[in-house]
Amino acid sequence: MAFVWRAPIVFLAAFVAGMINSVAGGGTLVTFPTLVWLGRDPILANVTNAVALWPGSLSAMVGYRRELGDSRRWMLLLGGPSIVGGLLGAYLLLRTPSSTFAAIVPYLILFATALFALQESITRLLGAGGHGGRHPSPAWWMGAAAFQFCVAVYGGYFGAGIGILMLAALGLLGLTDIHQMNGLKNFFAMCINLIAAAYFVLWGTVSWADAVVMAVGAVAGGYGGAGLARRLGRRFVRRTVVIIGVTMAVSLYFRR
Repeated sequence: MAFVWRAPIVFLAAFVAGMINSVAGGGTLVTFPTLVWLGRDPILANVTNAVALWPGSLSAMVGYRRELGDSRRWMLLLGGPSIVGGLLGAYLLLRTPSSTFAAIVPYLILFATALFALQESITRLLGAGGHGGRHPSPAWWMGAAAFQFCVAVYGGYFGAGIGILMLAALGLLGLTDIHQMNGLKNFFAMCINLIAAAYFVLWGTVSWADAVVMAVGAVAGGYGGAGLARRLGRRFVRRTVVIIGVTMAVSLYFRR
C-alpha cells in the first residue's frame, strides 16, 4: 500500500491510541496490529511502534514527577533490571525469525489484552495487599528485582501490558500508594522503552515514515482526544480496547 494512502490510517490508529492511553492505557493494542494489517513485517511493525511511542513514556513519567520525589531508592534498585531486561528483550526480538514472531503475535496480543482486561482487579488486589508500610526484606527485593527483569525482557520484546505487570512487581514490595506506583511504573517503562528503541535504531530497521506519523498522531490524540475519551468514560474505553485486542488477535491468527 502506497504511503500516501497508508499514512492517514496510521495517523488515525495512533490518534486513537493516544486517546486510549490518556485514560486507560493499552494503545499499543491498536497501533501494532494496524501496522501488521497494512502489510508491515511483524518485527518491523513492533520495532517501529516502539520507536514511535517511547516519548509517551517520557511524558508520562514527567507528569508523575512529584510522586517520584521520595522514590529514589526504588528507582535505583529496580532501574538497573529494567534497562538490562529491556536491552535483552530487544536483542532477542531482532534475532527471532519473522515467521516465528508472526506465529506468536496473536498469543502475545491475547496475553496483553487479558492483562488489560484484569488491570483494575489487579490494582485493587495490590492496593489491599502489601506489607503494611514495613520495609521489605532482602529476599523480597531480590524477588521483585528478578520479576522486574522478566517484565523488562517482555517489554523490550513486545511491550503491550507491561504497566500492569510492573504494578504487580511494586505490589510485591508492599507499595500501596497508587500514585507513587504509577510514577515508578512510568519511570521503569521509560527505561525499558528508551533502551529498546535505542537498540532498534542502532541495529534494527525502522519504518521512519510510519514512526513520524504515529508519533504525531499519538501526541494529537493524547492532547486533542483526551476530552472525548474522558466523556466516553474509562469503562467504555476499556471495553473497546479489549474488543479491539481480541479481534486483532483472532484476525492475525487466521491471516498467517
